[in-house]
Amino acid sequence: MPPRARSQSPKAKNPKWVVYILRCADGTLYTGITTDLNRRLAQHNAGTASKYTRSRRPVTVAYRQAVKTHGDALRRELAIKKLTRTLKDTLVANYERRRARRSSA
Repeated sequence: MPPRARSQSPKAKNPKWVVYILRCADGTLYTGITTDLNRRLAQHNAGTASKYTRSRRPVTVAYRQAVKTHGDALRRELAIKKLTRTLKDTLVANYERRRARRSSA
């Protein structure tokens, strides 16, 4: 029997990928990718997304970056995971500064 095709909305046919960094309750950072950040964040906070974040809840989004393709998302995720903690903290701080400027403008 062939595998069932998942029904796809028009939006799902060309999903926008998001690379994200979560700040865990213990202060550590977790990097991942998804096409639906709100859903994925809920999964992390429910303890169903990753073994790593399951014991470090609650988690909050510290950084997000939209990319066009799954391949782009995978490459960016890997690049972030290779960064030192100091560089990840700088990336997050710069992101938070940009968001603060946009919200105050």
